[in-house]
Amino acid sequence: MGVEIKVNELTKSFGKQLIWGDVTLTIPAGEICVMLGPSGTGKSVFLKTLIGLLKPDRGSIIIEGTDIASCSERELYEIRKLFGVLFQDGAMFGSMNLYDNIAFPLREHTKKSESEIRAIVMEKMDLVGLIGTEDKLPGEISGGMRKRAGIARGLVLDPEIVLFDEPDSGLDPVRTAFLNQLIVDLNAQIDATFLIVTHDINTARTVPDNIGLLYHKHLAMFGPREMLLSSDEPVVRQFLNAQRVGPIGMSEEKDADELAAEADQELPPIPPIPMQLEPSNGIARRSQREPGAWCRENGITPPPGSFEDNMSMVTGV
Repeated sequence: MGVEIKVNELTKSFGKQLIWGDVTLTIPAGEICVMLGPSGTGKSVFLKTLIGLLKPDRGSIIIEGTDIASCSERELYEIRKLFGVLFQDGAMFGSMNLYDNIAFPLREHTKKSESEIRAIVMEKMDLVGLIGTEDKLPGEISGGMRKRAGIARGLVLDPEIVLFDEPDSGLDPVRTAFLNQLIVDLNAQIDATFLIVTHDINTARTVPDNIGLLYHKHLAMFGPREMLLSSDEPVVRQFLNAQRVGPIGMSEEKDADELAAEADQELPPIPPIPMQLEPSNGIARRSQREPGAWCRENGITPPPGSFEDNMSMVTGV
């Protein structure tokens, strides 16, 4: 069972450079959340702050009653045992085969016997479809397989929170689709809290229960997937629908002249909200809601064509 993460007024700077300020959100226990934002908005910094690798300037991060922004090193060490992390490049040890890479956290942080370790490693390798590759080195396998090996290593300590830092970076659309299905299937099986940082709009539109968007040094919005995918808020609408018209430009924010030039342009329609990706076995995850439920509860009419089976994404670029 995953645990809740409560973030309140979190602010982080590097020197005089503010990365983001007063970020407040609650990541619900056991749910899949995605964090989006233009390049350079501090998404990876946010992940590193959540796990205590970076200290915020102010604010709190409450996990199981402990504020990891101000706790002792001993308390932080214990809280970190709740986390599993997939780094962008998999972060494999190049001189170790996949089996030893995945076994590393168990050998480092537990007193389990080698037979116990083997059982756990093989179970996690089976979960991510890597049985038979135990003796391969990271340099001998594809980028997608390295990502899966990184996930397996992140799962060996049975974490209650799993962080994915751009798991789809460097992957083609087909491998990204397989990885997205794997993430959904894993959440259904282990019921942990998942937070994914990504640039992939299709992932954001189809995988998570909740979406957040960092923009211009603040959290523009965070909430249920349907809330953001039906939003008229300019930044959210532009980013989630991959549109050129809106406040985001090549240098993050458009200048006054660019915005004035767009003043008379008609905004492209909001694309239909796609069906959320379901587990391979067809059994809904604990946190998965009926399609359109949030819209109905909040009196929102979704865009035409929403929640149709096998609907392809239309972006209006």
